[in-house]
Amino acid sequence: MTNSIYKSLPQTLPRQTLAQRTLYETDYYLWIETTFNQLDNRDTTNLDWQHLAEEIEALRIEQKRKVESYLKQLLIHLLLCRHWTDEKQNCQRGWQIEISNFRDELEFSFQSKTLYNYFLSRLDQVYIKARRQAIQKTGLPAEIFPVQCPFSNENILDHEYFP
Repeated sequence: MTNSIYKSLPQTLPRQTLAQRTLYETDYYLWIETTFNQLDNRDTTNLDWQHLAEEIEALRIEQKRKVESYLKQLLIHLLLCRHWTDEKQNCQRGWQIEISNFRDELEFSFQSKTLYNYFLSRLDQVYIKARRQAIQKTGLPAEIFPVQCPFSNENILDHEYFP
């Protein structure tokens, strides 16, 4: 895997042993425990640097993906609350519960300022996807749903705000 973390590792690191490769490929959980213990003991000589870098890169990508996924679902439900008036009486309570759940998940992620800034940078792109999905779900004309996100950052994250 070519990624920015792996590229930035010093080129003088020891080569992986066959045992390290085998452990990663045959018992992933044991590899995690072993790697954690090596890090905890500052045993950098025996670390499986390649797989460690790949795993850290995967975690970075996963965290960003979670923010986008929760944000998209939150925006879809905010749009449903605001625009799907025919279903609002029957579905509003369920939508509000989902909205609260997605806000809770985002709030947890936003303990990291970096992920909060990522949310700010991706809001417009994620809204486009949420709008498209809300149109498909409701069958309502696209013109009903604003092209630009109608919710402020504060409204999106405000646990008391339900359109």
